Amino acid sequence: MTNLLSIITFLPIVSAAILALFLRGNDEAAGRNAKWLALIATTATFAISLLVLFGFDPANTGFQFVEERPWIMGLNYKMGVDGISVLFVMLTTFLMPLTILSTWTVEKRVKEYMITFLVLEGLMIGVFTALDLVLFYLFFEAGLIPMFLMIGIWGGANRIYASFKFFLYTFLGSVLMLVAMVAMYRMAGTTDIPTLLAFDFPSESYRLLGVTLVGGTQMLLFLAFFASFAVKMPMWPVHTWLPDAHVQAPTAGSVVLAAILLKMGGYGFLRFSIPMFPVASGVAQPYIFWLSAIAIVYTSLVALVQSDMKKLIAYSSVAHMGYVTLGIFAVNQPGVDGAIFQMLSHGFISGALFLAVGVVYDRMHTREIDAYGGLVNRMPKYALIFMFFTMANVGLPGTSGFVGEFLTLLGAFKVNTWVALVATSGVILSASYALWLYRRVTFGALVKEGLKTITDMTPRERWIFVPLVAMTLILGIYPRAVTDITGPAVTALINDYNASQPAAPAAATAEASH
Repeated sequence: MTNLLSIITFLPIVSAAILALFLRGNDEAAGRNAKWLALIATTATFAISLLVLFGFDPANTGFQFVEERPWIMGLNYKMGVDGISVLFVMLTTFLMPLTILSTWTVEKRVKEYMITFLVLEGLMIGVFTALDLVLFYLFFEAGLIPMFLMIGIWGGANRIYASFKFFLYTFLGSVLMLVAMVAMYRMAGTTDIPTLLAFDFPSESYRLLGVTLVGGTQMLLFLAFFASFAVKMPMWPVHTWLPDAHVQAPTAGSVVLAAILLKMGGYGFLRFSIPMFPVASGVAQPYIFWLSAIAIVYTSLVALVQSDMKKLIAYSSVAHMGYVTLGIFAVNQPGVDGAIFQMLSHGFISGALFLAVGVVYDRMHTREIDAYGGLVNRMPKYALIFMFFTMANVGLPGTSGFVGEFLTLLGAFKVNTWVALVATSGVILSASYALWLYRRVTFGALVKEGLKTITDMTPRERWIFVPLVAMTLILGIYPRAVTDITGPAVTALINDYNASQPAAPAAATAEASH
């Protein structure tokens, strides 16, 4: 089939339209039907996406399953995947049915809730498959709307503040990217991403407002894209919207936000920043390295003092995204492979941790750590699952969390030993806050009256975690399941980047040879 990518992108959106147009009523039966339709649609999308994975040729470093047809105003509708993007598509389609299953107890505006998730899934897949700048930007920005509504309608007590903060941070960052896209079109005469990847944007330094702009036009374009992707990751210090959004978002919203939406920033760096602006990326590398190291240490320390379980895991996500930017801008094989691996692994692990918080929140309606303690006495199955993903989040060998962190730190060590050393301290800090959380919630005597009647996980809740446990173990034991797919595309990316770097001065080269 030549239209597989369009099918998996628009099947959830079409299903949302069917829900909106044909499902009537707001009673319990209508809500149940909406959940089943959403579950069937997301499961079908995952099943079809497997055809893309099985038909993908890792040895081919170009784009595959390419679809192209005329669109509007001289622009083309163009989609495709390569070794960098195909696994993000799979991550999205894999997690969405589990996310829908986690919403089975929702009773408020169920039909609208399901529509929001279905539309969001289609837009997220579109981000990873778009091969046209305008198409990418439309998917990238449109994804803000369903997440804004999800937080604003189904969120907590301060949901309005959190939803507007989320929207404004991410939207304002993307305005600069839009300006850069217009400039790129004027220079290259096209919005076709594969063509732009081969275009040589000017990188000669010049003076601007009395300051020498190293990297020239490339640097201006790089900074514009960086503003958008850094907020989306989010990188320190533009990360403050994320803890608020996570705390106020419903459980399923937090899962999607942490597991998939944050990865758009890392994907943007790999798709645009490194290959299109290699000279500017090389100039910015030392600064981004230190920003990443600071993010890992600072947000880990902040996580240590949190009293809300969701906020602690949110700060943990920012720290783990620090490893991702560290690996990406190392621009070597272990670094970039590790960054992609870390993003995929974080999708499974962070999604599971937010689901674990949701399990006890559904019973106790509080996320305060002090409200819990001794849950192992009443919820042994829950304690086991929570312990497994806590260990994976720490980076226990044998889990996917270890592989991602190890590779990114190895890649960083090859570039800057001091940054790698600072970042490695984050491994110790992550063990501190993760084990501290687990001990406070799970161990100890069961003394709080409200917990003495709490029930363990239901079969539905347990089955949600089974695929997440399986993927965390499979990738931890056999990481080549990822690196064999991403490796050739990453090698091509690194080779192109190295070939684009300015040649060292002859004198310096001669001195280095001695």
